[in-house]
Amino acid sequence: MISALGVDFGTTNSVVALLDDDGSVATRRHASLDVFRSVLCFWAEETPARRILHHAAGQAAVSGYLEDPLDSRLIMSMKTYLAQRSFSETRIFGRPFTLEGLIGCFLRSLLADLPPVRSVVVGRPVRFAGEFTDDALGAERLRGAYAEAGVPTIKLVLEPQAAGTRFARTLTEPATVLIGDFGGGTSDFSVMHFEPRGHATPLGHAGVGIAGDVFDYRIIDRAIAPLLGKGDSYRVMGKLLPVPPEYYSGFSRWHMLSLMRTPRTLRAIAEVARTAQHPERLRHLLALIEDGLGYALYQAVSGAKAELSRAEATTLHFQHKDFVVERVITRPEFEDWIAADLARIDTTVDQVLADANVLADQVDRVFLTGGTAFVPAVRRLFEQRFDAGKLAGGGEFVSVAEGLALLGADDRRPNS
Repeated sequence: MISALGVDFGTTNSVVALLDDDGSVATRRHASLDVFRSVLCFWAEETPARRILHHAAGQAAVSGYLEDPLDSRLIMSMKTYLAQRSFSETRIFGRPFTLEGLIGCFLRSLLADLPPVRSVVVGRPVRFAGEFTDDALGAERLRGAYAEAGVPTIKLVLEPQAAGTRFARTLTEPATVLIGDFGGGTSDFSVMHFEPRGHATPLGHAGVGIAGDVFDYRIIDRAIAPLLGKGDSYRVMGKLLPVPPEYYSGFSRWHMLSLMRTPRTLRAIAEVARTAQHPERLRHLLALIEDGLGYALYQAVSGAKAELSRAEATTLHFQHKDFVVERVITRPEFEDWIAADLARIDTTVDQVLADANVLADQVDRVFLTGGTAFVPAVRRLFEQRFDAGKLAGGGEFVSVAEGLALLGADDRRPNS
């Protein structure tokens, strides 16, 4: 029997780790990948008797949506709504779903076909994403989602604390460690004191709703949206007006472009294009929306962002019909675009040190995990505040799940 299960349900990706009775930890693989996309896709089948609702999760959901975006419903970034009271339920092809029900549906796919397990340990952010959030509500809903998935008893652990537990296995002497966990939707920090392979004492926590997804959007907003008419003007009865900025709000999430694919919206954009300063830009926008290219665009942007972590400059390549992007982006330019986000992350590090009542020079090690930890400007925040030799990384996409599973070893009986 598996001793413990660690589940890192993320905004963009989710990871499951299993702790065996011999103390070894293994990440569950999904089609040769460690991560499972945190996405659901629903579609309806009409039969003479009734409408049958089907769904897929993970990469299968993305593929299903891309095949038929108009007749399917994509649900993503579910985690970002957990602590928002404004989201109570949604209707999908006429059927009502609570947020717990949607996430439970996803978790059933994520956890399908697992062997019996003694303890299930689940990660949660320090601060849930969004404005005006209720963290207690977020934790309550997260428990409810697992209950919907058939896992009524779980142990909730802060995600950076879990990542730190995995890192602590490498320690040979007592240490005060600052852990930074950068996900798709939030950046979370904890300060903990560890004894080597022994007791861990949480000292302080802080979090902010900024992470990799926001950085992707900054690139699109600055490098792509202007080529599609953002910031341009059009003429109405001889008067110049700005192109409606709501045409570009869909770029905050790639699937939202497909939601603009309605006759009314397409007609409105076409009418604005008719008298616009640069009509071809809005025609390119129309083509991207009509042909469902949001996902392909975000893939190109994400690749460029990753390349900027390795090089001082990269070229963002994207082409669709006669819309061609060959935009050179330098690292300093990208860092200027995300400067305000970096400042909020830096302020959150101030908060976690204050919450822990620890000075920067009292931190022995700094462990950074998650994809955004590779961004040089993010890493530089910590190098400037702490000695660069204190910084460590590793297991950027699996450390939280593996740490959660390890924490399950301390609690062989499930508890809530």
